[in-house]
Parts: sequence; structure tokens; C-alpha cells
Amino acid sequence: MGPRALAATLLQRGWERASRLGTVHAGSRRARAFGRFGEGSFIAFPITVLYGERWIWIGEGTRIGPNLSLSVGMTPGQVPVSDPVVRIGDRCVIGRGSGIVAHLSVEIGDDVWTGHYVYITDQNHGYEDVTRPIGGQVQPERPVSIGAGSWLGHGVVVVPGATIGRHVVVAANSVVAGELPDNCVAAGNPARVIRRYVEGEGWVRDGGER
Repeated sequence: MGPRALAATLLQRGWERASRLGTVHAGSRRARAFGRFGEGSFIAFPITVLYGERWIWIGEGTRIGPNLSLSVGMTPGQVPVSDPVVRIGDRCVIGRGSGIVAHLSVEIGDDVWTGHYVYITDQNHGYEDVTRPIGGQVQPERPVSIGAGSWLGHGVVVVPGATIGRHVVVAANSVVAGELPDNCVAAGNPARVIRRYVEGEGWVRDGGER
């Protein structure tokens, strides 16, 4: 084995070791900082941002991909008004590079899966006062809820006040800004229902066509 091949092998082995040691899993020191961290759950290494663990609850058997941003509050150490602020259910899968930024309430039900680079937040910037920079204005908070058994495709953005029902598919790169009912498929910016499940008929296009 040449020097370059040896260096590559050592680098890969080192990264694999770092990934094992850096993963947050139930029972680890970092997991004990969470409000709850269920058995069989993990947050993969590397982690981009992680703070406010005290107000984050994670259920059992939930798998969260690498390069995650997961935070409660504006800065580490800030005490929020609710507890928990983030609740992620059992058996969820959160894709690589995703972000969950919460200040009031983000609730993700059991068995919710996402693609990579999904962004979920319950706070946005105000812009009403044109004499002040947008970044310095009031940042209103509105709870976000994602129902059990739903699937959010790659690059989906869920903004403050959004409510996604149970067993909902949200197409890749959609922006969810309002309410999506149970048992539907939604797409677009803002996301709109394009298919619904109708008891006795099955899945139909919105408007009644199959």
C-alpha cells in the first residue's frame, strides 16, 4: 500500500471512529442533557448546532441524520416559556442536514419521516416597521404540529403556525404555511392539497377525480 492509499485508509478509519464516538445516543453524556431521550434513538455525527437540550424530548427508536441544527431559544442558556419546546415522537427519521429551530412549540408525531435538508421553525422575522432593519424587529412565534405517520420530502420548509395532519405526504421543496388535513398529498409554495384519501373511494385528486 502506497503512502497516499495508507493516508486515505487511516483518514477513513479515523472518521468512522469519530462518527461512532460523536453520535449522541440514549445513555450517553450528551443525551442525559435532554428533557427526554428515548431508548434506541440517536443523533448522528457531525452535529452542526445543538443547544437547549433541556427543553427537547425525543421518543424511542428515532434516528436523526448528520449535520443537524436543533436549537431551542435565541442563544444557549435562554429559558423558554414552555416545556418541552420540541417534542419528537417514536420511530421518527429526520434526514441529513435538517434544521429544527424552536422557541415556543414544535411537535412532531410518531413515525414521521423526512428527506434531507428539511427546515422546521415556529418563529419568523417581523417586517412591519420599514424604519428598522428586519432582523431587529419583533419575531412572532406560532406553534407548529406535524401529525403521526407523515412524510416530508427533501427540502421541505415548515413555517410558523403550520399544522400538518396525520398520514400526509408533502412533496419535495414545498413550503407549508397553513393547515394540511389528515390523509392527503400536498405540494407547492405554499403547499396545497393535490390528492386526498376518501373513505370507500381510495385516493382521489383534489376536486374528486381519480
